[in-house]
Amino acid sequence: MTTMKIIHGRVIDPSMNRDETADVLIKDGTITAIGQINEDADTVIDAKGCIVAPGFVDGHVHFRDPGFTYKEDIHTGARAAAHGGYTTVIMMANTRPVIDCPEVLDGVLAKGRKTAIHVYSAACVTRFMEGKELTDFAELKKHGAVLLTDDGLPILNSAVATEAMEEAVRNDMMLSFHEEDPELIYIKGINDGETARKLGMKGARASAEEILVARDVVLSRATGAHIHIQHVSSGFTVDLVRKAKKDGIHVTCEVTPQHFSLNESIVKEKGTLAKVNPPIRTEKDRQEILEGIKDGTIDIIATDHAPHSKEEKLRPFPQAPSGMIGLETALGLGILKLVQPGIISMSQLISMMSTRPAQLFRLNAGSLQEGKPADLVIFNPKKTWTAGNYLSKASNSPFTGMELPGVVEYTICDGKIAYQSQ
Repeated sequence: MTTMKIIHGRVIDPSMNRDETADVLIKDGTITAIGQINEDADTVIDAKGCIVAPGFVDGHVHFRDPGFTYKEDIHTGARAAAHGGYTTVIMMANTRPVIDCPEVLDGVLAKGRKTAIHVYSAACVTRFMEGKELTDFAELKKHGAVLLTDDGLPILNSAVATEAMEEAVRNDMMLSFHEEDPELIYIKGINDGETARKLGMKGARASAEEILVARDVVLSRATGAHIHIQHVSSGFTVDLVRKAKKDGIHVTCEVTPQHFSLNESIVKEKGTLAKVNPPIRTEKDRQEILEGIKDGTIDIIATDHAPHSKEEKLRPFPQAPSGMIGLETALGLGILKLVQPGIISMSQLISMMSTRPAQLFRLNAGSLQEGKPADLVIFNPKKTWTAGNYLSKASNSPFTGMELPGVVEYTICDGKIAYQSQ
């Protein structure tokens, strides 16, 4: 039996309403005790000055494997996740080939099992992500798909979206939606607002997101399906979700660190490094997103970790791909932009990054309860670091060079050290 003891840390576990200085004892990958522990252990970690929390859970990452491994692969993506304090991630299905059948799904999950963290995968809602013919939901669930999404592309046909929701209800699965109507987008990745006009461009209107969110809320009400709205960027979308929840409609949503940290002006400074779908919008939108985080309308934080090569991001804005990496900077941005200004508490941040996504995606994670897997992050909230020297294969981030609080000292998954700071 292998044993590990973490001593002197501030243990924060939102699932148990715990926030106290305590020790954590781990035996054979399982948490066996929390409190004042006198028992010896094979490995002892002194967490004085640090927070000990459930390992973070990211429900939205792109590891580009198969098909685009020059950007990222499952091994490097998992390594970046561990650096950011994540012990569990869910990969999106817009690979090449797309994950729309059990054979491709089995392949990516097999690779994920060879990493130091828990790597799960979504599968496509429609065959080839074409928005026409549904995949075999039951078979994909049987092979381990934890949710269904055509992320990267919206499902534009309302009849297909309705059919998907009805099939999801039959199979007790969540549908996760990328909501952007291409008819309302001129140039992807930049908000159709003041910054775009100054740069001589027409961008993506907020209504491109809002109109599809409104439609899918209506369809969720009609079908009873659980729909999850990805990377909310518009303040009005927050209002739509808030009202839907009050009306008892089964809708949840996520926000990314870039959307709660930045406004559209960042594109003038960082160019294509700040190009994302949906785009970073106005300061008014950002403030309304912060209010949605504060009042609980927004359920979780997800990174939408989207690696691209330097060469791709050096293309002219209209031709450059959208997306930025996010796994390694999410904790720091959460502390800097949400906890330090008093928007939410540290416990609430940990809940949005760990406990709530674990509950939402029905994963055995997000808790330090005795008997649970020993998936933990140990981080120093006061220590700072300069964003850069990423463990991801990519470096496309507008936050590079920024001083961020929250240094991950250890990431522990199944009782084994997945990442340790130098």
